[in-house]
Amino acid sequence: MTSAIPPRPRRPLRALAWAGVTAAVVLAFWSIEVNWGRLADLPAEVVRYLWLMFSDPNWEKLPEALWQTWRSIEMAWVGTVLSILVATPLSLVAARGYGPAWLRALLRGLFSLIRAVPEIIIAIVILSVTGLTPFTGALALAVNGIGTLGKWGYEAVEAVPAGPIEAARAAGGSTTEVLRWGVWPQAAPAFWSFWLYRFEINVRSSAVLGLIGVGGIGDMLTSYTQYREWATVGVLLIVVVAATVLVDAASGAIRRRITEGGNIRVTR
Repeated sequence: MTSAIPPRPRRPLRALAWAGVTAAVVLAFWSIEVNWGRLADLPAEVVRYLWLMFSDPNWEKLPEALWQTWRSIEMAWVGTVLSILVATPLSLVAARGYGPAWLRALLRGLFSLIRAVPEIIIAIVILSVTGLTPFTGALALAVNGIGTLGKWGYEAVEAVPAGPIEAARAAGGSTTEVLRWGVWPQAAPAFWSFWLYRFEINVRSSAVLGLIGVGGIGDMLTSYTQYREWATVGVLLIVVVAATVLVDAASGAIRRRITEGGNIRVTR
C-alpha cells in the first residue's frame, strides 16, 4: 500500500519577500551607474599603487607612525572603558525579568538606535562641543560601544541557566542580590569576552575616525594620502596592520582563556 505524497506547502509571504529582495538588489546595481568597463583596469591599478607604497617605504616616518598608533590604541581603550561603565548596568536592567517592561523596552530601543549610527557620525556631532581631539574619538567609540555592549549584555544575562537564579530568589534575595549571586557568576565570562572583543573593534575603528581629524594613525593616513606620498602611506599601513594583528591576537588569547579556562596539568 502506497501513501500519497503530501502537497508541498505554499509560502506566498516568503516568495514575496524573496522577490522584494531580488528587486532591491537589481535596482541598487541599476541606479549606482557603475562603469563596468573600468573594472578591467582595476587589477593593474591595484598593482601600481601597491608598488608605489611598498617598493621603497619611507621608514623615516616610522617613529611618528608608532606614536600615532599608540594614541589610537589609547583612544580605543578609553572608549571601551567608558562604554563598559555605562552599558553593563544598563544591560542588566534591560534583561527580561530584572526591570520594568517600559524601562526594558526603552533601553533596548536606545541600544538599537545607537547601533544604527556609525562612529564617525557620532564623532562629528560630538566635535562641535569637544573639538578635534583624541578625546572626541574616545567619546564616539564609547557611545557606539554602549549600543553593542548593551545588547550583548542583556542577551548574555537572559541565556544563563535558571537554577542558581531560582535558588537565590527562593532564599529571599532581592533583584540586586539575584543579579549579583545568581546571574553575574555565570554571565561574567561572556561579559569579559564581549569587552575584549569590543576593544578589538575600537582599535580598528579608531583609525577610521582619523578621517575627520581627531588624531591617531588615521589622521596621518588621511593627510599623507591627500598629498599622494605613497611611500609614507605604505609605512603607515604596515604599522596599522601589525598593530591590529597584535591586538587581535592578544585579545583573542585572553578571551579563549576566559571562556575555555586554563589547561589542567596532571602530575604523577
